[in-house]
Amino acid sequence: MDKFLLQQQVLERLAEDLLQAEQAVRAAHETATHEENIAENKYDTLGLEAAYLATGQARRAEGIRQAMANWRQFRPRPYDASKGIQLGALVCLVDSDDKQQLVFLGPDGGSMKLVNGAQLVQVISSEAPLGRAVLGKCEGDEVWIQVALIQQQFEVLRVY
Repeated sequence: MDKFLLQQQVLERLAEDLLQAEQAVRAAHETATHEENIAENKYDTLGLEAAYLATGQARRAEGIRQAMANWRQFRPRPYDASKGIQLGALVCLVDSDDKQQLVFLGPDGGSMKLVNGAQLVQVISSEAPLGRAVLGKCEGDEVWIQVALIQQQFEVLRVY
């Protein structure tokens, strides 16, 4: 599986998210500044609420821009068994029910599911619980994570 193709898919999805966030910023800003939304009394807060929403959407858009910058600079490297799993690894895990999943370990801001051919790939950062758990592991190692009150176990089948 081509990790650079996965990286491009992440960047495309982030670009779509950024477009939506920017449209939401414009819509909220227009609502906040529209003449019909000028407060007539202290209980008339539609314009104020829209301004808060515009600020939040602008922060979201900036976060997506930062994630895009991180992903553009990212250079996935081939797996080196002497170092174990590192950022850029594509990891095939199997859980205790023998269900396999592919995980692509990338920079922050790219948490999403991608479809590559017939396979589903979960993109996570090294800051995610599963991302932290797999760092430094090798093929055949077991990984444990705690999700709420449930402890999950995985085995690292393959690393690319």
